[in-house]
Amino acid sequence: MATRLKIKTKEGDITIRLYDETPKHRDNFLKLAKEGYFDGTLFHRVIKDFMIQGGDPDSKNAPKGKMLGTGGPDYTIPAEFVYPQLFHKRGALSAARTGDEVNPERESSGSQFYIVWGKTYKPAELKQMERQMAMQQEQDVFNQLAKHHHDEIMSLRRNRDRTGLQALQEKLIDETKATCRQMGKPAFTAEQTEAYTTIGGTPFLDNQYTVFGEVEAGLDVVERIQNCQTDRNDRPLEDIRIEGLTEEE
Repeated sequence: MATRLKIKTKEGDITIRLYDETPKHRDNFLKLAKEGYFDGTLFHRVIKDFMIQGGDPDSKNAPKGKMLGTGGPDYTIPAEFVYPQLFHKRGALSAARTGDEVNPERESSGSQFYIVWGKTYKPAELKQMERQMAMQQEQDVFNQLAKHHHDEIMSLRRNRDRTGLQALQEKLIDETKATCRQMGKPAFTAEQTEAYTTIGGTPFLDNQYTVFGEVEAGLDVVERIQNCQTDRNDRPLEDIRIEGLTEEE
């Protein structure tokens, strides 16, 4: 049976469904909701045509102008990428996280989440994005291979062996291309393309952040919230509080 919860705000109610395909995120979110963890927290970060973010416990009763966004429980949740099945269409519920440089495994915040608004894309824009994804794939594979050869690279550098370095680089480039051919070029599915060109979303976040649910009712409420006036830190000028987050029977 699907797990549904209702987020109550002064702008109206948002009904979300949690995905069974992401059980760690589902169970954690449900547990926190039942404990009343989210009650009284703010949608502390709102960016028009992008998303609305909440779940920071430090936002409860936070004075005006206070910087928010670093609070949460003392744990993270392992990433649960179910891609391309679950993606960042408008209304997707996703887990916030710290950046790749400090969080290479892309583990999720224990409590902070965002609901996608995004924008609609032209097919040509998605094609351009696919090209960028292919370049990123190559870069990631090359970096991974270089990491495996770290000691060899450092030894060649210490010995100032430019010829050896050049030969190794060419070898790694060839291996990168062969690996990427096996993996196949990144491409949006027909379902993604349909959603991103008609409903909207944030395709550049796919496979980067865990999508673990979606809005089933109250997308108009999300729209109103993402349209609100914010300060330079993207915090709404008028607090938009989660008055309750409860499981629906």
